[in-house]
Amino acid sequence: MNTALESPWRLPTRRKLSPLEKIRRYLEPGPIVLVSSAWRGQRNIMTMGWHTVMEFSPSLVGCVIASSNHSFELIRQSRECVLNLPTTALIDAVVGIGTTTGSEIDKFEHFGFTPEAVKGVGAPAIRECHAQFVCRLHDDSLVDKYNFFIWEVIAARAAKSPKHPETLHYTSEGVFIVSGRWLACARLVFWPKNQVDSRPSCRWPNQPRCMLIGERSRFFPV
Repeated sequence: MNTALESPWRLPTRRKLSPLEKIRRYLEPGPIVLVSSAWRGQRNIMTMGWHTVMEFSPSLVGCVIASSNHSFELIRQSRECVLNLPTTALIDAVVGIGTTTGSEIDKFEHFGFTPEAVKGVGAPAIRECHAQFVCRLHDDSLVDKYNFFIWEVIAARAAKSPKHPETLHYTSEGVFIVSGRWLACARLVFWPKNQVDSRPSCRWPNQPRCMLIGERSRFFPV
């Protein structure tokens, strides 16, 4: 007797091999952030497509910054930065910042961004961005081997509206995806220590459990 459970989900019918160097298009979470930094009279902005939340309290975020990037030494020496969240309105600047080097231009001036002082760090925030996350280096034990920085977010602020901004997500090869559907899953009960109680009525996809509160999804080839 076949005791395997029948999957309630729609399964893909065909798959093809994917080159290992291109798997980022499936795993890159986003959203893209603009990382601003400053050290000894120099300042810079870099575009970052990957970062990961590591802890809620204290609020820890990890990211990789290549040692060849002009921002690397500014950030490593100052041990601080600001993660600025741009929206789709800034896509041209996001691409421009990611394809130029701060060793040749002042990116604040070149792209028309307003540096904004924030408490706690010397790095300027970007006023034109929807949200700003002020970071201090929490752990640098993986920097030498992997260029992996672990930040503690010591302050955060965001625009009051829109509540769900259109953010950019990079999938490689000059293609961006805009944040898509927003689902409010009211029947999911969140308990302390990241435990989630999924009630029986929420178990299968053919049973209503989430309210669609917005749908925006489109590609931005560059």
